[in-house]
Amino acid sequence: MRKIIFILSGIGLAAAWYVAYLSALVQPPLPPAFQPPTNPYAKGIYAEGIVESDQPSGENINVYPEVSGTVKQIFVAEGQKVRKGQPLLLIDDSIQRALVEQQESQAEAAHALLEELRAQPRKENLDVAKSQVDAAVATLKSAQDTLDKQKAAYEINPKSVSRDALDSAVNAAAVAAANLEVARRNYDLVRAGAWIYDIRNQERQYTALVKQHASSSALLGKYMLVAPHDGVVLAVSATVGGFVSPQGDYDAYTQGQTPVMTLGTPAASLNVRCYVDEILVTKLPQFSAMKAQMTIRGGNVKVPLQFVRVQPYVSPKIELADQRTERVDVRVLPVIFRIEKPENLKVYPGELVDVYIGQ
Repeated sequence: MRKIIFILSGIGLAAAWYVAYLSALVQPPLPPAFQPPTNPYAKGIYAEGIVESDQPSGENINVYPEVSGTVKQIFVAEGQKVRKGQPLLLIDDSIQRALVEQQESQAEAAHALLEELRAQPRKENLDVAKSQVDAAVATLKSAQDTLDKQKAAYEINPKSVSRDALDSAVNAAAVAAANLEVARRNYDLVRAGAWIYDIRNQERQYTALVKQHASSSALLGKYMLVAPHDGVVLAVSATVGGFVSPQGDYDAYTQGQTPVMTLGTPAASLNVRCYVDEILVTKLPQFSAMKAQMTIRGGNVKVPLQFVRVQPYVSPKIELADQRTERVDVRVLPVIFRIEKPENLKVYPGELVDVYIGQ
């Protein structure tokens, strides 16, 4: 039994020595997946860059709707060329369209009433008023004849006509005279037509309804997003049936708001927006003599750059990452270069690159 223990102990010591030997061996380092960018200049400034479309000012065009709603139809696809004014996306406008039609009908009704006021007096109403005057004249004549007969009989024989009958005849004549005066004034009123203040009030109501309809029609046009100018659709974030708002479209991956669409220039025309640390701004060469070179990450492809312009505003460095988490105590100066792109180079807007600017 004691021999077995010694044998096992020896085997354990040998195994431990072998493990220690293997642990002491130095493994050769793995080769890098790609070579890090190197400075091609004797003195050069490093800057991070992002590829974007070649715009005369600003960056890629982010398209946001001015109204909220459900996406009904998308007319373009990513990578498609578009012309200025071409429809891009339609938001469900059924409610707004019904409102526009309702306000159009209200404006038409107000205009019809205004035309009615302007067309007064109506011949038929004038004829009726004239007939009422004629009837009042006839009624007055009948009442006056009756009164004259009563008075003549009373003068011949006071007992032939009662005082009450005579008074009734006098009152009937007075009422008929008053009714005639009312009929004549009503005829003058009908013949004068609509009151000018009623016409002006209706004109203002009609104008207000027309402007309200124009405003609603203009808002209806906002439900159709169109291309602001010629370009290429770089990205479409919205989907049919999804909800969009002036803040954009909700991205389930980033849990933030993104543009509904992003437009740019054709891939043959690309820029690189470099962010130079404010500490290095004083070391930048003269713009007229500025030269730069970019390296595409993941490879050794180096592409010369042509200076375009400087955006003369130093801002917090939040453009290349999540604005909610990135530090903002580093401020950078944007410098834009144009890519002298070879035919076989594959590079896309939004891609990060390493840039060296020669001093």
